Formats: sequence, C-alpha cells, structure tokens
Amino acid sequence: MNKNTTRILLAALAITAGFGVAEAQDRRAGPGPMDFATLDADGNGEITLEDLDAARDNRFADMDTNGDGQVSEAEFIAHAQARAGERASEMFARLDADGDGSLSRDVLEAREGGGRMAARMIERADTDGSGGVSAEEFEAIKERMAERRGGKMGKRGG
Repeated sequence: MNKNTTRILLAALAITAGFGVAEAQDRRAGPGPMDFATLDADGNGEITLEDLDAARDNRFADMDTNGDGQVSEAEFIAHAQARAGERASEMFARLDADGDGSLSRDVLEAREGGGRMAARMIERADTDGSGGVSAEEFEAIKERMAERRGGKMGKRGG
C-alpha cells in the first residue's frame, strides 16, 4: 500500500467514524490563499520582504485579539474556528450549485466518490481478505503512516 492510499484510507475511516469535517479542516490550517494585491502591502507593484513582513504582522495581529503581543490558547482556538467556518461556508457555496441553500446526499456522496473511494480503501487495507478492516489492520496502517512520516503521526512541521 502506497503512502497516498494509506493517507486516503485513514482520512476516510476518520470521517466515516464521525470525526467530521472540522477536524480535517483544522489539520490543513495555514495562512490560506493570498493574491498579489494582498501581498503587495505598500501597493508599489512588487512584493518585497517588507511586504511579507507586514503580511506576517497582520496575521499575528488577527490572532492577538487583545493586543498583548501574545496569542493565548483561547485566541488561537477562536481564530482557527473562524477560519474553519469560513472554509466550510466557501465549500458549501461551491457544492450548492443550484443555490437553494441545501445539499442533497447525492451531492455530498459525489464529492466523496460515491463510495468507490471507500470501497477501494477497504480493499487495500483488508490484508486478510475478510471484507472489512479489523482493529489490527487499522493499527498496522497507522503504524505504516507513522513510519513514513518519521514517527510524526498527525503532526505538522519539523
């Protein structure tokens, strides 16, 4: 089983088990997409180190809501939750093609491959051919992922 298959399997199993979109979104947290105008803070037509420093300062100030020069756990969580909510709203708008304010099961399942991806992942993880993934097979997948990540299962950064 290759690294991508293992990642997909773990993600699908976590979502299927009810860990939900919010946790998956949080793992992808980052500064988000930036456009040229945003990065060119002084508007001089080019992005400089000073512009990037200003963008970094702005991101920190957005999190440091009380302005004390430190980001508390509460501030960090509030910022992450706000960003997750924004991303979820954007995703919902993209999926709501008819603009009726609701998503059918078919729309959500089509986004996830209509069950084909889940079936493929189960097939690849089911090393004993039982038709399902046992706790032992699941743990083996987690261990393989941890080994591939250098023992940093689920952790970002160095």
